[in-house]
Amino acid sequence: MVLIKKNTPSWIVFAFDIFICIVSLTLAYLLRFNFYLPEIYKEPLFFSFPFVIFIRALSFYIGKTYTGIVRYTSTKDAERIVIVVMFGSAVFVLGNIISYFFITNKFIIPLSVLMIDFFITVFTMTFSRLLLKTVYLEYNYPKKHRANVLIYGTDEQGLITKRTLDSDLGRNHSVIAFLDSSNRNVGKKIEGIPIYNSNNLESILQKHVISKLIFSKKHIGSTRKKEIVEICLNNNVEVLTIPDVNKWINGELSFNQIKNIRIEDLLERDPICLDVVQIRKQLLNRVILVTGAAGSIGSEIVRQITNYNPKKIILVDQAESPLYDIEMELKEAYNFHNFEPIIGDVTNSEKMEFIFKKFQPNFVFHAAAYKHVPMMENHPAEAIHTNVYGTKIIADLSAKYNISKFVMISTDKAVNPTNVMGASKRIAEIYTQSLNNHTETSFITTRFGNVLGSTGSVIPRFRKQIENRGPVTVTHPDVTRFFMTIKEACELVLNASAMGKGGEIFIFDMGKPVKIVDLAKKMIRLSGLEIGKDINLVFTGLRPGEKLYEELLNDNENNLPTPHSEIMIAKVREYLFNDVSESLSQLITVAKDNQEFEIVKLMKKIVPEYISNNSMFEELDETFSIQETENK
Repeated sequence: MVLIKKNTPSWIVFAFDIFICIVSLTLAYLLRFNFYLPEIYKEPLFFSFPFVIFIRALSFYIGKTYTGIVRYTSTKDAERIVIVVMFGSAVFVLGNIISYFFITNKFIIPLSVLMIDFFITVFTMTFSRLLLKTVYLEYNYPKKHRANVLIYGTDEQGLITKRTLDSDLGRNHSVIAFLDSSNRNVGKKIEGIPIYNSNNLESILQKHVISKLIFSKKHIGSTRKKEIVEICLNNNVEVLTIPDVNKWINGELSFNQIKNIRIEDLLERDPICLDVVQIRKQLLNRVILVTGAAGSIGSEIVRQITNYNPKKIILVDQAESPLYDIEMELKEAYNFHNFEPIIGDVTNSEKMEFIFKKFQPNFVFHAAAYKHVPMMENHPAEAIHTNVYGTKIIADLSAKYNISKFVMISTDKAVNPTNVMGASKRIAEIYTQSLNNHTETSFITTRFGNVLGSTGSVIPRFRKQIENRGPVTVTHPDVTRFFMTIKEACELVLNASAMGKGGEIFIFDMGKPVKIVDLAKKMIRLSGLEIGKDINLVFTGLRPGEKLYEELLNDNENNLPTPHSEIMIAKVREYLFNDVSESLSQLITVAKDNQEFEIVKLMKKIVPEYISNNSMFEELDETFSIQETENK
């Protein structure tokens, strides 16, 4: 059996194929004449056999049927055999025609024999290869050593997934069953593999030792997907998924592209219903300015805007390399060229005015901001400089140049802020909302929670820690956060901007809050690791400015419904522009001197609900509390 592990030399395959042709032609004659060959057909055999062998050998040489590695025989090899054998048989028919009409007035080989010979040759050549392939695989990769796999999805992608596993060089997988969400195909088979209803998953897992489940079907309800994954994790079954078809290599699925399902896939919700007509009406043939265009949110906004045929997109960011990355992505992946990347800081008023004056944008999406809570807690001056002063510059220029709409990307951390970052974003909200009543520009704010996979979010950090085998660090066992995918958040931003009239603070339905510790545990389990055995989970304590629970509304706010079920309007307190403008000027002046406590003290005056948590600035709240008591 040593030979079974080696590649069979091509000349042996070639010789074996010629032998098959001799046997096939002999058997064709015997079958045609019921195993008794009439004398009239015996004499031509001395010519017909060499003729057949020569033509078959020539066609095999031209078609290279013998060059394939037998143990990796595929449908492509079978197709080549059919074509080459058919070509040879066509030559035989042509030879018969020439012989009959121009030479002997007889056929060299009876047409019925040629037909039988064609089918026997094709079948024998294909079957012999598949038989050798099966013997090789069974000898080298016996079924008992293979991982049993379930494939969720019975469409074409499910079949392609199965064939991809079959063609894996290691032959380490054996597909046990297909799963379908409906009963339409239940009881049927795909290439000999039975189809079951996904509701029977638990019973299948009890009946068979399953190692992996692969999602080949993309459009599965988020709730159902979570249920299936939970069942798999509870039964120590690894969950994988295939990429979108447009990411397949040369249109074909590669085994290496089948990856573990990501936590982002489980936190996704059902597709958002977009008012495409209204969004297109707003953005079509318009010049759009996006600040922070190289960031997680800004770059996704840019990607989505390309779908609505804008006249030009102005990409502003101070990060050189990420800006270059999005530039290349737009050109290569999106084939979009109507854009202008500009390196610039939103706090540089001269540069920003130059951009407004030169490009005359119609819409502004302001995503530039510092968002990292602990970092801003230690650098409040920078939070004010970028999040407040930078926003003021862009907002003032939008008013000066009569921009149609200014859309600011805010955060749920602006609600009852407990940190400098959240308070700075709330101050920016207050300024743009108060400015709305003093200009023709419509100022709109969108407020949402954490976005999955964004820069600085917990998921990339957890993923890196898991790759390094830990420990995975969580600040507190009770910390919860709202999560939304970047794509979902930006879709809602575009939808809210289309329906906004000016002055609104739109909040999004963020779904149910997620416990960060549960998120970490699920990511570890999805990676096939066990907490306490393969990797440790460690609680490090709340970081400066961090709070346990995020909110989308403060205690004094209510929300109003909109035509979109997932978008609401926060009914917030309105501020007088002159008062806000004066407070901001004072705050910006103090920030220039880097007087941290003076900065935060002024922030708390502007945003009374700003109460520091786990921060050095908590003493200011005690001072304010004492002063209020004395005033009473």
